[in-house]
This record gives sequence, C-alpha cells and structure tokens, in this order.
Amino acid sequence: MEIKIRPYNVEDATAILEIINYNILNSTALYDYKIRTLENQIAILDEKLKKGFPIIVATENEIVVGFGFYSEFRFREAYKFTVEHSVYAHQNHTGKGIGKLLIEELIVLAQQQNLHTMIGVIDAENVKSIEFHQQFGFEIVGKIQDSGFKFDRWLHSVFVQKML
Repeated sequence: MEIKIRPYNVEDATAILEIINYNILNSTALYDYKIRTLENQIAILDEKLKKGFPIIVATENEIVVGFGFYSEFRFREAYKFTVEHSVYAHQNHTGKGIGKLLIEELIVLAQQQNLHTMIGVIDAENVKSIEFHQQFGFEIVGKIQDSGFKFDRWLHSVFVQKML
C-alpha cells in the first residue's frame, strides 16, 4: 500500500484525535493527562492554520494513518524563525515509513516559509524517536531533567534541532 501525504482538512480531525488520545493514555509522547475532545482538537489545529503553519496528514487507502505539523517554538517575536514540530503515526501503522514522509515534507515546507531552525522536544525514554530525528539531521542540543511528571514518574525532555 502506498502512503500519501496531503494537507489536513477538518474531516481528518477525528482520526488525528484517535492518534493523539492513544498517545496521551499510553505513552510519554505527550505530557497531557486528559484525553481531548473533538472540538478541542479542531480548535488546536485551527489555531495553527490561522497562524500560517501547515498541518499534513499521511493516508493509506484514503485513511489517515499519521499526521504532522509545526508551530511557534516560543511566543516572543525574536523566535519567529524557529518552529517546533510534531509527527505521529497511528499505533497500528508504525514501521511503514509514515514518519519519514511526514518529517521530510515538514522540513520542505519550513524551508519554503524561510524558517531558520526546527526544534523537536522528545521524552528521553523515546530513544527510537531521538534516533529517528538524528537520521534527518537533527542534533541533540539539550536535556531538561524532571521537566514532566506522568505515569507516577519524572520525565526528562530532550531537545533536538535542525538548521534549515
């Protein structure tokens, strides 16, 4: 089956919500505690689009199997050339190259928007994600100890960066 990348549309929000909520409940990929509602997820995505940031989805047989986006890294004006990204694949579709296609497209889109650098914030336990990012030229630039608390333990955030 061929994985295709296309821009997000609001009809994709339910599939994105399923991926997000799975990760909230079962992983440290998101430091959220409570699952999101569809309305909340649509509002989050709409806010990114209103600010001019892209959201893309990966589909297989017209079914959303992953998504990615980037948005502001911080809210001060001097950070306007730096973005933080997120890439997720549906838990039943990992290992198909979805993440690769999404991150490659996000990098191209960021370059087209004349952005300077892309940041990822990854839980330190997620070694696969750290190694995945390194394959695309991201470098580990820092680690914040005990930056999150989830599943009754302290979590550490690893910052990766790619100069665009």
